[in-house]
Amino acid sequence: MTSPIPRPRVRRIAATLAAVLALTIGTAGAPTGSAAEADTTAAGTTPAMDCTGVAGLDLSGISGAPTQIASATVLAAADNTLGSWAACEVKGLIAPQIQFDLRLPMTTWQGSYLQVGCGGNCGVVTTGSAPAATGCTPLTSGAFAVATDNQGHYGSSMSSGLFGTDPTLKADFGYKSEHQLAVVAKDIVKRFYGHSAGHSYYDGCSQGGHEALTEAQRYPTDFDGIIAGAPANNWTAHTFQHAWNAQAVFADGTDATLVTSDLEPLHEAVLKGCDAGADGIIEDPLSCTWDPGGIECASGQTSTADDFCLTSEQVTTVRKLYSGPRNSDGKLLYPGWQLRGNELNWAGVIVPSSRTGSTSNKTNVNERVRYLLYPEAHPELSYKDVEFTTTTYKQLMRLNEGTMDATDPDLSAFKAAGGKLIIWQGLADPNISSVAAMAYYKAVQQEMGGASKTSGFARLFLLPGVAHCGGGQGPDSIDALSAIVDWVTAGQAPDSLLSQAIDSAGSGEVTASRPVYPFPYIAVNTTGGSDDDASSYTALLSTAEQNLTVDYLGSFRSGYETVSGWVDGKWVTRPGKS
Repeated sequence: MTSPIPRPRVRRIAATLAAVLALTIGTAGAPTGSAAEADTTAAGTTPAMDCTGVAGLDLSGISGAPTQIASATVLAAADNTLGSWAACEVKGLIAPQIQFDLRLPMTTWQGSYLQVGCGGNCGVVTTGSAPAATGCTPLTSGAFAVATDNQGHYGSSMSSGLFGTDPTLKADFGYKSEHQLAVVAKDIVKRFYGHSAGHSYYDGCSQGGHEALTEAQRYPTDFDGIIAGAPANNWTAHTFQHAWNAQAVFADGTDATLVTSDLEPLHEAVLKGCDAGADGIIEDPLSCTWDPGGIECASGQTSTADDFCLTSEQVTTVRKLYSGPRNSDGKLLYPGWQLRGNELNWAGVIVPSSRTGSTSNKTNVNERVRYLLYPEAHPELSYKDVEFTTTTYKQLMRLNEGTMDATDPDLSAFKAAGGKLIIWQGLADPNISSVAAMAYYKAVQQEMGGASKTSGFARLFLLPGVAHCGGGQGPDSIDALSAIVDWVTAGQAPDSLLSQAIDSAGSGEVTASRPVYPFPYIAVNTTGGSDDDASSYTALLSTAEQNLTVDYLGSFRSGYETVSGWVDGKWVTRPGKS
């Protein structure tokens, strides 16, 4: 974790803080005696068959997901990256290219199934960890059978978009793969143990968060509890954010206007302008409107380490990053923008290390415009060719949203099935704007009958100072998995999550902690205690979050989804969710 920049604490806390709270907020962390803790006390289920026998299972009866198992071998507890538990590790393939890995606990299974998403453009199978399960005892002790996949294609790079030239692979990536894996994995679990999993959970971040919301929207009975971290669910429109950032930084199409060495003094100016706390974290960045013109270089002035300033070109760049992608009429093309306070996290994502360097934003957009956004490949295109017009927006949405987006706010089928949803994101995320998560959640509230009815099955948690799926300047480790298990099995809705900063040197020591409250509440230090101690904080309503409205060219609505497949040798697309 980057060391916070010490600053005098300036806080203005209303004396009537307690009266402002409209909901009862519990103490941070998992409740004692929780269902998640109790899960680990029972004896594990004994498998009904040998691990080696799984390789010979006939899975031809699984409708719509032709599957072959490549191998089934015993994974020693010492070699298991998910925890210290021996597993039957099953590797297989769902046609045409959905490679998967399923780990079946040999002696510790408590009857639940966990599916883990992947990130970026995926393309590889990584069962190394679950993104929102730091310290989750059921996971580390082997209570879950755990599976993940490559989201329907494979390649040499997580960033490669070549698979998009094949409609089958694009559909698997867009919405099919996670449902098919859920069907296949649950079938294998049932055969291996002799009975079905009692509860099923999903945990994903970034593209994995997109996968998570796709499951809640299109396949509402696949999972009882879903964790969607930093969801890339507004996938098509997100192209405009990446392209806008790239064109803002590489304004002339060649050299960058900002480099990483500019970010620390810029960030320091933002912290001062946004009245950040002593820990260097802006608790409510949506409420800050600091303008970079305040540190523009005077005529003839040259920026130095002791007297940092921005050139007029740099001021324009930073203003564009804070504004989000807009057309000539000023209308947003994506429901989000860069929030003040995440400047250090622009390094490598938005801002290169040198004037002639590159960024992941450029790479991402290049892959999309070349191989993913159009029916045919366009290797000649790049981020420079994205036009911020209503015409381009409508064209790309028409071509892609039905397959690639997960923005439907109608979660009534998921709620009716008893599903529970936790959405979480860092407020200092430079890859996917946390404003987009807020906008989607508010659309869900409107669709589902208001804030109270929505919070009964779905809650949003925003982590100050945290970057994309972790990292950044704020405490970034959470255990949402235990929280969702408690919510599903015991009806204990999470009134807060505990975020922690854990020593990156390997000691595992917790160096800071902070409670995270459900949107639109933020954690404010009202006690005068240490900013690094969760007990110092109280929940405060953020009026900026509560009153947020995002007026963008698109909309959160039902009915845009399509389903596609081969029929009599032709690729057929029709309206529908599944």
